[in-house]
Formats: sequence, structure tokens, C-alpha cells
Amino acid sequence: MKVLLLKDVYKLGRAGDVKKVANGYGRNYLIPQGLAVLATGGALKQVDRIRSDADNLRNALNLELSGLAEQLGKITLTFPVRASETGRLYGSVNTRMIAEELSRVAGVEISHRQIDAQPLRMIGKHLVDVRLTVDLVPEISVIVYREGESPEAAVEEAESLAEALEKGEIEIEDQSIYEYEVEEEAGAEFEEMDSESEADADLE
Repeated sequence: MKVLLLKDVYKLGRAGDVKKVANGYGRNYLIPQGLAVLATGGALKQVDRIRSDADNLRNALNLELSGLAEQLGKITLTFPVRASETGRLYGSVNTRMIAEELSRVAGVEISHRQIDAQPLRMIGKHLVDVRLTVDLVPEISVIVYREGESPEAAVEEAESLAEALEKGEIEIEDQSIYEYEVEEEAGAEFEEMDSESEADADLE
């Protein structure tokens, strides 16, 4: 189905764009959340107004949040965890955990929907994007380390493992320690809509 975006939607488009999306994604998420409407002839006549209004709002938000983006870009979060000898976590550091810790450190409320990352399942340093607006996406550092050890040790160990893998010193079957469980973006959003009505890209 084709929809007209009423608001910026991360990784899909900006307000005023016409996009072809899966029927379920459009009917079950974009349209109910007020992010888009069907791209009918009548709706398309409003494109210029939608784009103009969105540009004004986007520019205002970018100006308002630019200081926060700069602040977040300097933050490093650390998470002590239980992990195997290969560096794989017994569990994961997920977006909710990152958002809660980031909110505490930064002193502002950050939603888990603004954290653009798969669950972290290996020790070491990870770079994670935080979506403030479609234009402001500061990157924070997240260091995951073993309980009882130092964050620095985890970073060194992760670098050594990556180097060994690159040199072929780790067997092919061991490469699974680097794999993340891939979650389909829209599907992950749908699963959490029952508990939160906040849209993934609606960061007003």
C-alpha cells in the first residue's frame, strides 16, 4: 500500500513523502499512530502544507535539542554482567536498560524507542545511536564488562577476540559468539505497542 507520511518516520521518510509499505505496517502501525494516511488524491493535495509544517517543527526541535545531542555524544555507559569465557553474555543488555541508565546519567527522560540497537550480547565497547529527531542522532558508547573485572579489560578482550577471528585463529563454528539475534524492526515495535502508545518516530 502507498501512504503519505504526516510525520517523520525513522528509516522510512520525512513528512510529506509518499512511501510504499507493507499492508500490515501501514494499517496496524503508521495510520493508527497518526504517522501516515493513505495516499489518496485528496491527501496528496496537502503535501506542500504537510512538508512546510513539518519543516518548521523539525527546525524548532533541532534547535531545542542540539544542546542535548552534544551532551549525549560525550556519555559512556557501563554495564557489569555475567559472561562466558568467550565473552558472550548470559542474557543481554537491551534498549530498556540502556534508556533507563542513559536517562539517569543525562538527567533527562529517554525512551527505549529512541535507542537504535539490537540487544548487546557480547562484552566490549558498543556504539549506540540515540534518536532525538530525524536529524539529531547522537552516538553514545556502551561498555559491557564482566562482573568483578574492569571495563577496560572487557574492551581489550573484545578487541583481541575480533583480531583472532579476523586472522582465522578462531574456528568458523566459534563465530557464532559474534552473532546477534535479529529482530525485524516493525515487528519489534508491534510487540511493545501493547505496553506503550508512543510511536517509534514520534518524538514530540
